[in-house]
Amino acid sequence: MDGHRSSAGLVEAHLTSASPTRVRASWLQNCAIAHGIALVTADLRVFSASVRDSFALVVVCQTCAAMDIAENGKSVTPAADVHLPMGETPADQQHPASHLGLQTETPQGRLSWIDQTARRLSERFDRELGGPWLKIRYLVVFCCFLANAISYMMRVNLSVAIVAMTSTDGPEDVPHYDWDESIRGTILSSFFWGYIVTQVPSGYVAARYSATKLLFCMMLVATAATLLFPTAADLGWETACVARVILGLAQGSLLPCCHALLAKWSPPGERGRMSVYAYTGQPFGNVVALSCSGLIAASAGWPWVFYATGAIGLFTSVLFILLAADSPAVHKLASRDEREYIETSIGINSVADNTQRLRTPWKAILTSVPMWALIIVHCGQNWGFWTLLTEIPSYMDGVLGFDLKQNGLLSALPYLGLWIFGLIISWVSDHFLKKNCYSIGTSRKIGNSIAHYGGAVMLILLGFMSASQTAAVSVLVVAVALNAGTMVGYQVNHIDLSPNFASTMMGITNGLGNIMSILGPLVVGFIVTDKHSGEQWRTVWLISAAIYVVANTIFVIFGSGETQPWNSPDYKRTKASSVQDSSSDRSSSPQPAEKL
Repeated sequence: MDGHRSSAGLVEAHLTSASPTRVRASWLQNCAIAHGIALVTADLRVFSASVRDSFALVVVCQTCAAMDIAENGKSVTPAADVHLPMGETPADQQHPASHLGLQTETPQGRLSWIDQTARRLSERFDRELGGPWLKIRYLVVFCCFLANAISYMMRVNLSVAIVAMTSTDGPEDVPHYDWDESIRGTILSSFFWGYIVTQVPSGYVAARYSATKLLFCMMLVATAATLLFPTAADLGWETACVARVILGLAQGSLLPCCHALLAKWSPPGERGRMSVYAYTGQPFGNVVALSCSGLIAASAGWPWVFYATGAIGLFTSVLFILLAADSPAVHKLASRDEREYIETSIGINSVADNTQRLRTPWKAILTSVPMWALIIVHCGQNWGFWTLLTEIPSYMDGVLGFDLKQNGLLSALPYLGLWIFGLIISWVSDHFLKKNCYSIGTSRKIGNSIAHYGGAVMLILLGFMSASQTAAVSVLVVAVALNAGTMVGYQVNHIDLSPNFASTMMGITNGLGNIMSILGPLVVGFIVTDKHSGEQWRTVWLISAAIYVVANTIFVIFGSGETQPWNSPDYKRTKASSVQDSSSDRSSSPQPAEKL
C-alpha cells in the first residue's frame, strides 16, 4: 500500500469528524472512485475486486441506516432484515461485518466495526489500485527501458545500414562504398573499442555521484555521434570508425548507470521482474532498429536511418532526465510509503544512504570467487550474443539470400522473441522465488542455463542445418529468444552480490566482457572470407556454442546469490577492528616460560 492514500484518507477523515450519514456517503464515493480508476486502467481483476468489496460496503451502510445511532453513539439497534452478500448467515446470527474478517466484539462504541470495515476496504483499494502503473519505481524502470531501447537502436542500426551502404540496390542519389568483409567487420566492432573504456569509470561515477545525470549527458553525446555518422562515412571508413568509437564511449555508461538505479529502486522480491522490464528495452530497440532500418534505407536512403534514430535519442534524453532520479529519497514524486517500502525491503544496511559516498573495496571485489564467475559468464555471453547480433543480417544476406527489406524485418524476429520470452521468464522466476521454491542463487543459475545451454544447442543445429530459410530463421529466433534467461541470470547477479557496488561491478564485468564483443566480429571477418559459404558460418556458430557451455558451467559451479560481506558500508571498519581484536588476543595470551 505505497503511494496511493486517497481513499484511506477520505474515510478516516469522515470517521473522525462526520455524522453517520456523511460517513456512509464517503464510503460510497470511494467505491465510485475505485471503480473509475479500475476501469481507466483496464484492470478487470481490480475492477471485480472493487465491485465485490463495495457490495459488502453497501451492506455496512444499509446496516448503519437501519440503526438508530445518535450523534453521541450511545443508542445502537441492529436491523433484523439485513441480508449479507452471497448467501451469508442472517444478521441475527452473524455480525454484518464478520465476513470481512473484522473483530466485531467490542466493549465500547459499536461504531468500531464500522471503522474497521472502512479501514479494511480502504486498505484493499490502496493495495490493489496501487499497481505497478501507479508506483514511481516502475516509472524509473520505464525510463531505464527507454534508455536501453534508444541506445540499442543507435548501436544496431549499422548492422542493417551497412548492407545498404555496400550495395547498389538503394536510391541512386545515396552514396555507396566498396568495403570488403574485413572493413565491415572492423567498423562493426569499432563501437566496442570505446565501449570498454568507459565501463569502470562510469560504474564508479554512477555509484559515487549521480547515475541519472551521467547517463543523460552520455545519451546526448551518443545522439550527436549518431547524427554525424553519415558525414563521417563520407570522409572514409576510418572516420566512420571514429564516430562509432565515440558512440561506444558514450554508451559505456548505460549498464552501470541502470544497475545503479535498479540497486536503489528494486526490492529483492521484484528485482528480477524490474531488471527484465528495464533491460527488455534492448531487444525492443533491436526489433525497432532491425525492422525499420531496412525499410528506411530502401526507401529514403541509409543516412536517414541515423537521422531518425538521433532525433528519437534527443527526445528520450530529455524525457529521461525529467522523470528519473537516483533514489526514492530524492525523487519528487515518490511517496513516503513507497520510499519506506523500498528501503525496508532492500535493508538499511545493504544500501548506503544516498548522500553517503562509500570507498570501493577494490581488493575484496577483485579477489571474490563469485565475482570472477560473473566476469567469465559475462564474457561468454558477450561473445555469443554479439556475434549473433552483428552477423545475423550478413548471414541472412549471404547464406539465406534475403533481400534488404526482408533482411531487416526477419533480423528483428529473434529479438521480438527475446523481448516476449523475457517478460515471461521474469514473471516465472519471481513467482517461484516468492513461493520459496529455491534460493536467489539457484534462480540466477537456472535462468542463465536456459540461455546458454539452450542457446548452444540452437547454434549447433544452425551450423549443421541445410540452407532452408524457414528452418534457419526458426532456429535463430529460438537461439536469441533464449538469451532472455540472462536477464534473470548473471545480468542481475551484480545487485544480488552487492547493491552498493553493483554499478562498479557491472562496469568491470561489462568492460572485460566487451573485449569479446570486439573479438567476435573480428574473428567472424577472419573466418568468413566468403559470406555465401555455409561451412565457414558453421565454424562461427560452433565456436560460439562452445564458449556458451564453458562460461555457464563455471558460473553454475562458482556463482552465488548471497550478498557479499564487502557490500556493507562498515566492511573496512569491521575488518580493521577484527584484525585489531585478533592481534590484541595474541598479545594478551600467556607466553610460554623460558627454558632454564
